[in-house]
Amino acid sequence: MKKIIPWMLATAVIMLVFPWLAVTFIKGDGGMAVCFILFFAVNPIYAICSGAYAGKDIKIFWPLPIITALFFLLGTWLFFSIGEKAFILYAFGYLLLGIVAELISMFVKKKILRG
Repeated sequence: MKKIIPWMLATAVIMLVFPWLAVTFIKGDGGMAVCFILFFAVNPIYAICSGAYAGKDIKIFWPLPIITALFFLLGTWLFFSIGEKAFILYAFGYLLLGIVAELISMFVKKKILRG
C-alpha cells in the first residue's frame, strides 16, 4: 500500500490542485487556455504514464487508472460544473488511456521476462 501513496498524491495534485489553480488564479481567456492544456495534454499524458507504471506491478497498482479518472471527475465537478456530463466522457477517455497503457506495459513486461 505504501508504494501507491506517492502516485495517489501525484494524482491528487494533477487532477485536483491544477484545475483549482487554473480557476482561482487565471482569469478570462488565459484560464480557458490553461484548461485546454490540462484536458488535452497534461491529463492524458499523466493517465498514460500512470497506466504504464501500473502495468509493471499489476497486483499492487491495478487501480491507478481508475483512481486517475475518478480524481479528474471529482476535480472538474468541484471547480467547474457539478454533474456536467462532458466531464464523464473525458474521465472515460482517461480511464481508457490508462487501462490500455497498463495492459501494454503488462504484456511488454511478460514478454521481456520470458526472453
